[in-house]
Amino acid sequence: MKLAIFTTGGTIDKVYFDAKSDYKVGEPQIKSILDRVGVTIPFEVTELFYKDSLDLTDQDRALIVDSVAAVDTDRIIVTHGTDTMVETAKVLKERVGDVKTVVLVGSLAPARFRETDAEFNIGVAVGAVQSLGPGVYLAMNGRIFDPESVRKNRAENRFEAI
Repeated sequence: MKLAIFTTGGTIDKVYFDAKSDYKVGEPQIKSILDRVGVTIPFEVTELFYKDSLDLTDQDRALIVDSVAAVDTDRIIVTHGTDTMVETAKVLKERVGDVKTVVLVGSLAPARFRETDAEFNIGVAVGAVQSLGPGVYLAMNGRIFDPESVRKNRAENRFEAI
C-alpha cells in the first residue's frame, strides 16, 4: 500500500511572526512529522499550494480534486485548513468518493507550536486511510467524520457531528 499526500496549507503549516498574529503559510510539516514518528508505509507528498483555507477558490478545489483523481493509488491524505475543510471534502466526495479513500486532516494549532493537535490528527488520518473503505472523511479531534454530517464549532474550537 502506498499513500499519496497532498498539501494545501492551512493552520497546520502556519508560521507566526509576531504577537499581532502576522503569519504566512509555510512549508508542509506532514513529511517531517511522519519521518519523526517512524512511519514505515511508503508515502509521497505533493505540495499543491500554500494557502489559508479561507482563501481557497473554486479553481483551487478543482486542482485538489483533479490531483486526487489522477494519482495512481486509492489511499490519499489531504492536509487542509479547518475553516473550509468540509466544503472541499464535499466536492471530493462527489467526484472520487466511490473509488478512493480520501482523508482530509488539519489542525487547530500550527504543527510548529509546542502544544498542537497536528501530530495526533495526522496519526488518526494515517490509521483511518488504511482501514476505511472508499469514501471521503475528515480526521479531527480523535474522530473520523463524514463531511455531510460535521461542522467546525468555532466557539469550542473543535469539530462535531451534526
